[in-house]
Amino acid sequence: MYCLLIITDGVMKTNKRYSPIERERAVRLVFDQQHQHSSQWSTIESIASKIGCTPESLRRWVRQTETDQGKRSGISSTDRDRLKELERENRELKQANEILRKAAAFFAQAELGRRVK
Repeated sequence: MYCLLIITDGVMKTNKRYSPIERERAVRLVFDQQHQHSSQWSTIESIASKIGCTPESLRRWVRQTETDQGKRSGISSTDRDRLKELERENRELKQANEILRKAAAFFAQAELGRRVK
């Protein structure tokens, strides 16, 4: 984990990266301690202050975990990763097709040029 401090307009902001293990632990704490608080948000605020992340970050991690577990509608992490992979592959195939189209046009012009002579 690393921490980057950013100072903007006299306000200090932190930009931390948390490992998947740290995220899973924090989410598990929210689920385990949820019955001790009046709402999920109050649980998130309490745990976020203890682990040093923002409540919004922890809320997003909890929502994604709920989606992955089928408790909430939305795109699961595996589906999102697969979608990104397919989009990347699609982009590469479009680039390859464009290259082939240009090559075909180039060679067609070259072939036409030879016949004229």
